[in-house]
Amino acid sequence: MVRALGSVDYSLTLQRMLDFTLQRDDDTADEIWLLQHPPVFTLGTNADPGHVLAPGNIPVVQVDRGGQVTYHGPGQLVAYVLLDLKRLRLGIRDLVCQLENSVIGTLAGYDIRATGREGAPGVYVDNQKIASIGLRIRRNCCYHGIAVNVNPDLEPFSRINPCGYKGLAVTSIAALKAIEKPTDIPSLDTVGADLVKKLSAQLGVGLAES
Repeated sequence: MVRALGSVDYSLTLQRMLDFTLQRDDDTADEIWLLQHPPVFTLGTNADPGHVLAPGNIPVVQVDRGGQVTYHGPGQLVAYVLLDLKRLRLGIRDLVCQLENSVIGTLAGYDIRATGREGAPGVYVDNQKIASIGLRIRRNCCYHGIAVNVNPDLEPFSRINPCGYKGLAVTSIAALKAIEKPTDIPSLDTVGADLVKKLSAQLGVGLAES
């Protein structure tokens, strides 16, 4: 099931994901939540707070996903994947690859050639990161997910070492398309719909909208 939630508070959404995961059983349908967050920096379980350089007035939240520090904000499409991995017969490495491939396939539809990177989960265009992935597994089920930069303000990424990498460049669909065809920048709704199709194909499941 796909739920389009609009712009929602990060901490409240995190609690909702955790509640959903802890309360689900073997018959609970998998869900994907599509949304945006107000500006927030999040620190994963392995994150070094020193990678937050100058947060300013943007809140910093410690979270239970893997990975280092990242930024969420308006114009960034977040897809939280709440999946029963045992039922899907998926290991964590396979899941990460399928999430990356879903984003890569989505971007290909906009004539953007993207790739994964060995040892650094996420999706990249040349040497610039365009999508990040962070997950948590509980009771053989996952939550958290993917963040794709569609048309966000990229300035806040300069206030951190994105994903723990000093000087890592970050880009967006809008930044890449503006060079060639600024009228071809897709909306968040369009990217969300395209991403869900790719996720459905990668995971081999049907995903109906709620």
